[in-house]
Amino acid sequence: MTRPTTVLGAMIALGIVLTGCGGDAETAGDGESASLTIYSARDSNITDYVIEQFEQEYPEYAGNVEVLNLGAQEVLERVRAESANPQADVWWGGTQQGLDAAAEEDLLEPIEPAFAADIDEMYKDPEGRWFGEILLPEVIMYNNAALSPEEAPQDWDDLLDPTWEGEIIIRDVAASGTMRSIYASMILQQSPDGSDPQAGYDWLAKLDANTGEYAANPSDLYLKMSREQGTVSAWNLQDILIQAEQQNMPFGYVMPESGAPVLVDGVAAIAGGDSEAATQFLEFIFEDGLRNELAAEYFQIPTVEISEEPDWLAELDLQPMDVDWSLVGEHETEWINHWNENIKNKG
Repeated sequence: MTRPTTVLGAMIALGIVLTGCGGDAETAGDGESASLTIYSARDSNITDYVIEQFEQEYPEYAGNVEVLNLGAQEVLERVRAESANPQADVWWGGTQQGLDAAAEEDLLEPIEPAFAADIDEMYKDPEGRWFGEILLPEVIMYNNAALSPEEAPQDWDDLLDPTWEGEIIIRDVAASGTMRSIYASMILQQSPDGSDPQAGYDWLAKLDANTGEYAANPSDLYLKMSREQGTVSAWNLQDILIQAEQQNMPFGYVMPESGAPVLVDGVAAIAGGDSEAATQFLEFIFEDGLRNELAAEYFQIPTVEISEEPDWLAELDLQPMDVDWSLVGEHETEWINHWNENIKNKG
């Protein structure tokens, strides 16, 4: 038979143990795991590398960062579709016109990160709803195992030459922020005020006539180009250099003589997501050490000044095309829808 005093003593002892465990639970709570969901239009090589670095610096996120790699336009459409019940915290990699559209639709959360003061006004939203991370020149891409630099097209109009009939592969335009921006830029070159896009549509129709295939996604584009199913494309400089230098793809580029459209590619916290976690991640990707590494290893042109500029960037002969991105933002959807319905595969 157990004595009452023994039971009471056991209960007191148990209470002491539980009190001690409660203290341990509070300590554990301070180091609880955290999660983050990111929709990204960045190359998966970059997202994998950055997330690995982020989880090392913030171990509470280790194994709990989910990245969904999509085209920039696909990110916008997904964020729109989920606006009533947001499923992600960060939008990482979007064109200025796409981010502006999302901001106007209240899909982005205004935040005040420390790095914002270092970004030029032209590369960020005045209300803190998105921030330009990198600049993306759009250039002519070619297979350098099939063509020499001199044999490749030297300017945008050269892509219309019958020489390239069937030799051009284009990333499917509607889903790609890069391609939408290139095509909209070509329309503006034919109609600088955007009032009459027909001349631009005619230009794109000639390009369609020379286009052998539309690749479903960037990986498909790289595969077809490397197999010489086509030898010429239009794409962003960063991804061309990553594929050539890190994946040993036979890719070169030409800086177009009339200039390269230069996109502002940005990041944002998604409204309704975890804005604290989003801000922490955005602060991380703007750290000077990481910006230096991304410029050196992943050929990024940062929107903020960095302490160690790599040789390739210092020597880059960038020739920006004069593009009114506000006009692009105003008309892009109309123009691309027209192209998709009336021009694509009609050549």
